[in-house]
Amino acid sequence: MQIDLSGQTALVTGASRGIGQAIAITLAQAKAYVIGTATSQAGADGISAKLGEQGQGMVYNASSVNSAQELIDSLAATNYHPGILVNNAGITRDNLLLRMRDEEWDEVIATNLSGVMRMIRAASKGMIKARKGRIITISSVVASLGNAGQANYAASKAGVEGMTKAMARELAGRGITVNAVAPGYITTDMTSKLSAAQTTSLMDG
Repeated sequence: MQIDLSGQTALVTGASRGIGQAIAITLAQAKAYVIGTATSQAGADGISAKLGEQGQGMVYNASSVNSAQELIDSLAATNYHPGILVNNAGITRDNLLLRMRDEEWDEVIATNLSGVMRMIRAASKGMIKARKGRIITISSVVASLGNAGQANYAASKAGVEGMTKAMARELAGRGITVNAVAPGYITTDMTSKLSAAQTTSLMDG
C-alpha cells in the first residue's frame, strides 16, 4: 500500500545514517517534507543532499536542554510545523556497570531519555493546537531483554517505553498517537561497536 503524506511535515532526529536515514528517506518518498537532524553541520548537509527538494538537514543536539525548543521555534519561524515526529537520535556508552563512570550513565540518559522527553514536549504543542499528530520513538529490544555492558542504554530505552505509554494517555484526547518501536538487531554504525558476545545475545534474545 502506497502512503501519501503530501502536505505534511515530518521531523526525524538522528537522520544522518542507519535507521534514522532510512526512515527519513521513506517519509520523503511518501511525499512528506522531512526535516532530518544531525549533531554536526556536515551531517546536516549530508541529509539535505539525500533529501533534495523533499527536505532539509538541521543541526540538533539531543542532550542539550534548550536544543529541542530552539529547533521547533526555528522551524515555526519558516512555517514548518511537524505533524510527524520520529525520535531516533541516540547514543551508547557501553561498559560493565561496576566500571561505568557517572559521565557514561549521564550522557546516555540525557540523550536517549531526557532528549526524547524535551522533543516530545516541544513538538507536541503544535500538534495539540492542530488536534492531530504522530509521535514515534525508536526504542530497542534491550529495554526488555537487557544486555551485559549496556545498563545505561537499557535503562534509557525502558524509560522511553514507560514515558511513551504515559504520553499516549495524555495526548490521545487531542488526536495524537504516541508509539515506541523496538527493533531487534539491525546492522548499523551503532551496533557495529557491540562485542561478538553482545551481538549473539541480542540475536538469540
